[in-house]
Amino acid sequence: MTSESEQTGPTNETNSPPQALPRRAILWLLIHAVLYLPFRLWCRTVVIGRENIDNTRGGIFIVNHQSFLDPLFVGVRLTRPLAYLARDSLFRIPFIGWVCRLTHVIPISRTAFRASSIRTAMDRLKQGFLVGIYPEGTRSSGAPKEFRPGFLALVRRAEVPVYPVAVVGADRAMPRNAWFIRPVRVTVVYGKALTAEQRQRLMDNDAKASAAEIRGMVARLYEEGLYA
Repeated sequence: MTSESEQTGPTNETNSPPQALPRRAILWLLIHAVLYLPFRLWCRTVVIGRENIDNTRGGIFIVNHQSFLDPLFVGVRLTRPLAYLARDSLFRIPFIGWVCRLTHVIPISRTAFRASSIRTAMDRLKQGFLVGIYPEGTRSSGAPKEFRPGFLALVRRAEVPVYPVAVVGADRAMPRNAWFIRPVRVTVVYGKALTAEQRQRLMDNDAKASAAEIRGMVARLYEEGLYA
């Protein structure tokens, strides 16, 4: 994989016209405009593997979770909207809840992956959104920790590409309890979509083994980004 690649995506092998992808919300465009240069210059963000993303359809990002800034680091160098799954308690916080609603965030319970969240995520995918999931369930430092298997309820149902994605350095750019972003290099690695064989194993294996396999994919990308 090469860094700073254009987001061309694989060639569509069918003769059907490409799907009209959704546009980013006005609020997200404003956030993007404000953060793009600071992230490039202050955090020295590097992205690897954007060419792996199929930009003709929806897709699922499986991402490790290091910082509150992860959704921005993962999305700020893309030109497509991401609909993240985030804990429902965020929607009850003044202003934060308003931002979540206007940027397509999907509420989920921290204790269970509810059917309503799956339906909403499936609708987003059908519309052509990228949907981001953080299977660790909470922020961690360093390499990805254990993945909770609840996210498989969506991955096993969705007939879209599933991409492992690793964030490296966000835990140092904004550690827990920090109020300011530190000038630390952050790298985002977008992996190749799961193959048909890998997806079949997710269907055949038990949930714990499948979650561990995907966690291993993200961990390998993390190692790649760590030494890029």
